[in-house]
Amino acid sequence: MAVRRALHFVFKVGDRARTARFYRELLGMSVLRHEEFDEGCKASCNGPYDGKWSKTMVGYGPEDDHFVAELTYNYGIGEYRLGNDFLGITLVSSQAVSNAKKMGWPLKEVTAGVFETEAPGGYKFYLEDKEQKKQDPVLKVTLGVSDLHKSVNYWSHLLGMKIYEKDEEKQRILLGYADNQCKLELKAVGGAVDHGTAFGRIAFSCAKEELPNIEALMKKENQKILTPLVSLDTPGKATVQVVILADPDGHEICFVGDEAFRDLSKVDPNGDKLLDDAMAADKSDTWFAARNMKKVSA
Repeated sequence: MAVRRALHFVFKVGDRARTARFYRELLGMSVLRHEEFDEGCKASCNGPYDGKWSKTMVGYGPEDDHFVAELTYNYGIGEYRLGNDFLGITLVSSQAVSNAKKMGWPLKEVTAGVFETEAPGGYKFYLEDKEQKKQDPVLKVTLGVSDLHKSVNYWSHLLGMKIYEKDEEKQRILLGYADNQCKLELKAVGGAVDHGTAFGRIAFSCAKEELPNIEALMKKENQKILTPLVSLDTPGKATVQVVILADPDGHEICFVGDEAFRDLSKVDPNGDKLLDDAMAADKSDTWFAARNMKKVSA
């Protein structure tokens, strides 16, 4: 079996301008590509919404060898309710810590040399104040689970992830597909997992021929399939095949065919300009402010 790859985590964002500032100026990530859509995604990439939306991929480098963030913005929706499902992303960057201090962005030291901060919308990031030595500074994504044993069975035995660390006392486990990739950390939250309306999604790639096997295994094991194997078209780009699953706590997991995705995810040198132009053309904040109204809360 070819090595599967951790690709990205999907965030729903209500304030696109402040969010772009956080990722670009504080974290120091680049816009890898930006796309605008007039109607909802067949695989619900932007959540359960049918209207106009945009997708912006940001990261420290191409998705071929970096774990990145997918920022989905639904026009007209200003905020989303957080649950206890997404617990944070940890990355190594003394530059990000320095940037946060210069910008006056709230920063709290939680352990020696590790600072907690929040992206707009309340999404937590943990910044290790060390020189970046690895090619990809994004170390791990942490998700909340209700039953660690059940989650380990799902992610390790069914999805084939290797266990890197296990801490029974702290009720956490670290998993991944390869040593040089971003890891997935699962932490028990001491009760049910609430996804709020901000619920995200984690994406992985695999060989295209593995997708039907993943779907068949989930059917055989009576696990939830949110979107059966489907082809997604992006005009002028590669058509990718995806299957979308849900783990025992309802965390959304996207598996995409690797070959076509590598083509689709090529860095667009115009990404920054496309995002800036879209934000400049989006007059929704002004429209709501002029009427003394707030955007809809999801």
